[in-house]
Amino acid sequence: MNPQVAHLPCMRHFEITHGVLTLGGHPLTELADRAGGTPFYAYDPTALDARVGELRTALPPDLRLHYAVKANPMPEVVRHLARRVDGFDVASLGELQRVLECGGAAAETGFAGPGKRDPELAAALRAGAVIHLESPGEAERVRRLCAALDRTARVTLRINPDFALKGSGMRMGGGPQPFGVDAEQAPALLRQLADPAFDFLGFHIFAGSQNLQANALIAAHDRLFELAHHLAAGAPEPVRLLNIGGGFGIPYFPHDRPVDLAPVAENLAHWMERPGLVRDGARVVLELGRYLVGEAGIYVTSVIDRKASRGRTYLITDGGLHHHLAASGNLGQVIRKNYPVAVGNRMDEEAVETASVAGPLCTPLDLLADDIPLPRAEPGDLIVVFQSGAYGLTASPTGFLSHPPPPELWVGDPVMAYNRTDDTSA
Repeated sequence: MNPQVAHLPCMRHFEITHGVLTLGGHPLTELADRAGGTPFYAYDPTALDARVGELRTALPPDLRLHYAVKANPMPEVVRHLARRVDGFDVASLGELQRVLECGGAAAETGFAGPGKRDPELAAALRAGAVIHLESPGEAERVRRLCAALDRTARVTLRINPDFALKGSGMRMGGGPQPFGVDAEQAPALLRQLADPAFDFLGFHIFAGSQNLQANALIAAHDRLFELAHHLAAGAPEPVRLLNIGGGFGIPYFPHDRPVDLAPVAENLAHWMERPGLVRDGARVVLELGRYLVGEAGIYVTSVIDRKASRGRTYLITDGGLHHHLAASGNLGQVIRKNYPVAVGNRMDEEAVETASVAGPLCTPLDLLADDIPLPRAEPGDLIVVFQSGAYGLTASPTGFLSHPPPPELWVGDPVMAYNRTDDTSA
């Protein structure tokens, strides 16, 4: 097997049959037929179940698990997780509607985001979702909407902490941020929330994302709980909800190693057992997106052409950055690194050449892999990009050059296809 993917934890969920990658008993070639061709995404529910099971086993039993829908809003993913997690976190009206359509409970759904429009806030009020307030201005708009709609808003205050999650792929706290209220400004806003329009529940504190270092997560959780205890002293009501964000990463690159859950879970249990917020009745929510779904998805594209250019081999494919911006290195990477990539119908063949996988777009940025060892691939072969279950299709510029969007396959029972160009279900 290609050494670039052999180390991946997700490979335990996939099988190889006669050299072909197999998901849920369905060979990649069959899935391509069900999708109506390539490119396509495919998601494996057994991988989702395994990850939820691992978390439930490791984490304190009273810790509530939420899914951050922004990672992957595909309907079957949300519907499947609605039966397995304790709630959701959304960042738009569209995501809130998706949760409600797929069986999620509004009362267990938090609505975050620095630029919520009034119609979105009104919809959240009517549904009974929890609104994570991000500024004094947003709090005032919610107060006016409550008066107009004769509603009481269930709210938390989102805090921009005075620290960041070290080693994060993306910092969501510390320093100036568009997200949340600076910790030092929070006491003043908390006093304004002592208003009948608000049912104050607690705090949402999120410091960073895509972190693989247990010690960094532990340090951030320590400071987060300390900050929450400090702010609680000035809250208008006892704290009943503390959303500690997520930040757990998954391995994408050759030297990455999975998060060691055991010490992180042990530290969370320590904080939940201490006198104070949790012992006084506050529920603690861990909000995970990528960590739940990232390893459950793959992106598949076909080789259209094979060419040489001044000593370099290119495999030209029918999919690219317009479908999978993150794999091209153009979504948050400072120095481009290759996602794990393989020739999905040659999984039992040794790497015999170094090649670059380039998409069909008229830009040099359209590289799915750059100078990686692969078996010799020919037109018609299937290139697989692993770790593609999160921030894939919906985080990509699908309108660029007007190529059609790729189907998404839910490899459950039955296999279901969304966005097929012939508008049929598999």
